[in-house]
Amino acid sequence: MPESDPRTPDPLKHAPARGEHTGRDSAVGDSVAEGFAARGHGLQDPAGTAPEGVHPADGRAAGSRGAHSKAGPSRGARDRKAHGPLYLWIKEVATVVAIAVVLSFLIKTFLFRAFYIPSESMVSTLDVNDRIFVNLLVPEPFALERGDVVVFKDTKGWLVPTPEKADGPFTWVQDGLTFVGLLPDNSEQHLVKRVVGLPGDHVVCCDAGGKLTINGKAVDETYVNPAEIPDIRNFDVVVPDGKIWVMGDNRNHSADSRAHQDSNGGFIDMPDIEGKAAVIAWPLNRLTALGNYPDVFRDVPAPTGK
Repeated sequence: MPESDPRTPDPLKHAPARGEHTGRDSAVGDSVAEGFAARGHGLQDPAGTAPEGVHPADGRAAGSRGAHSKAGPSRGARDRKAHGPLYLWIKEVATVVAIAVVLSFLIKTFLFRAFYIPSESMVSTLDVNDRIFVNLLVPEPFALERGDVVVFKDTKGWLVPTPEKADGPFTWVQDGLTFVGLLPDNSEQHLVKRVVGLPGDHVVCCDAGGKLTINGKAVDETYVNPAEIPDIRNFDVVVPDGKIWVMGDNRNHSADSRAHQDSNGGFIDMPDIEGKAAVIAWPLNRLTALGNYPDVFRDVPAPTGK
């Protein structure tokens, strides 16, 4: 018996090569097979149009899982996976601290600076150990006014030099925080007083009623400590250009311009002024803005010649 029926074609000997036409039926069969293959692989049809539901960019079905797997997880997701939550928390805290330090330094350098009050010379406006913020935009670009409370550097030797303190293990931390503005300046080489005379003003103490006069006008100094009657210390000065005359509100306990007329005439140079005290920031029960009592000086005439 023959191994195969002569009518049964041998698949190895008679299978047509790919693309070889073997007649009408074979051609149709190959065309249909290739059509199914094309659809199965997301290829374009002969007319050049993409099958429905296939993205024209890569031939993949829109919305299919494969269309999104190529990009992989986002960078943030990879970071979260590579680093634990503790790392991310520390990173966020470090970023916030760095921003706070930079902002504090910029504010302290250009806008406001913190000081603390070590003496009673400005009672009852300022108490000992008050913390204040000083506006660094005064006297430039904004001008000083009579009645402003100012902080100025002691370049004339009004204060007794403070002995150098021994450095402790954390002195550098305190110095650093003071430098960036997170702690008030406690060097004790600054003074705080109230501006009474501006350049050109003629300031005299006192008239027959015991009142201060400025350019011939007596003023009722309502900011002076009411607990004591001020002692009379006679003086008669004209403030030079580029300088001011200052006095403490606690008049009997203030070594101000009156007490230092032998040094620079008792005047303060404008470049020595750090700024205008604007706010009592600490303690919180004394939180308040500092005024310059415009009503006290409202009727003071301009200096002669101005």
